[in-house]
Amino acid sequence: MACSSGWWGGEGIEPQAAAARSLGFVTATEEVTQVGLADTYGRIATDLRVSLTDRCNLRCTYCMPEEGLDWLAKPELLTDDEIVRLVGIAVTQLGVHEIRFTGGEPLLRRGLVGIVARTTALEPRPEVSLTTNGIGLARQAVALKEAGLDRVNVSLDTIRPDTFVELTRRDRLKDVLAGMAAAQEAGLSPVKVNAVLMRGINDTHAPELLEFCLEHGYELRFIEQMPLDAQHGWDRATMVTADEILERLGEQFGLEPTDAAARGSAPAEIFSVRGGAQTVGIIASVTRPFCGDCDRVRLTADGQVRDCLFARTESDLRSAMRAGADDAELADRWRRAMWKKLPGHGINDPSFLQPARPMSAIGG
Repeated sequence: MACSSGWWGGEGIEPQAAAARSLGFVTATEEVTQVGLADTYGRIATDLRVSLTDRCNLRCTYCMPEEGLDWLAKPELLTDDEIVRLVGIAVTQLGVHEIRFTGGEPLLRRGLVGIVARTTALEPRPEVSLTTNGIGLARQAVALKEAGLDRVNVSLDTIRPDTFVELTRRDRLKDVLAGMAAAQEAGLSPVKVNAVLMRGINDTHAPELLEFCLEHGYELRFIEQMPLDAQHGWDRATMVTADEILERLGEQFGLEPTDAAARGSAPAEIFSVRGGAQTVGIIASVTRPFCGDCDRVRLTADGQVRDCLFARTESDLRSAMRAGADDAELADRWRRAMWKKLPGHGINDPSFLQPARPMSAIGG
């Protein structure tokens, strides 16, 4: 399902509703059937992002204010057992085969290693990864690998110590780099690096960051800054675009696009570097949206299903679970939550409204 420049983030999606019905995704009365996490546009979610906490030990300027946020109270958070139960339903009943644990900062979750171990023990076994800022990863990399974690994505926007402090308001670059090295040594590979460029701060650092990742065998992905900051200060005019990133990298690294068909539902466009096997990715969520191929669903740390990163509504599984709902009922609620997913995120529409929750509370 190709996605182009429509305001929803994609065109040519409407006919897929009819296609979904023809494949049995609905009954004659438009009731959701037992098929997995399908929506009315023919997309099926198989990739679950699970936020383990909304807390973070950095204060990145594009995410939250310096003083932090009002964190969720402990009773609101899913317990370890509740997380594993819902993940198990997703894997065994709803066709999910990729699990990504996120935050906030998931390494702050005390039960993380146990959650990973119980998740990788599920049948069928899902692919399990972790998105982290890398602080504390050096201490936990081996234990996470032994628990079955497959790989990690580490957020790193610069390799300059002074710029790192400016962006994150914390002097922890050495810890992040140590965590990445430890993850690679433990076999949590490929270590993927997520970078956001901020105009006037680190937008000229792209070449050196890519060179660093190439030297160390990390896979770098540049991500366009998205309107998910707690301050609601995102300004499209100041966003560093995918085209700008490609222009800055192109001449020095001889970037060439790889086979687009191999991308599938992955958010990153992949480019080969200097004609070799090493690559760099660009995730252009704003200027080149890929909503038509989206296969993701999100579960927040307090048990809410989000059918889109930019959704303004959520579906509550926690309350139903704590009220005694069985697995079949929870699975049905989850299906219904996904069925109403919109065709795209709508960022490019003048009426777009940023979701109330910031990225740290949603999970990446």
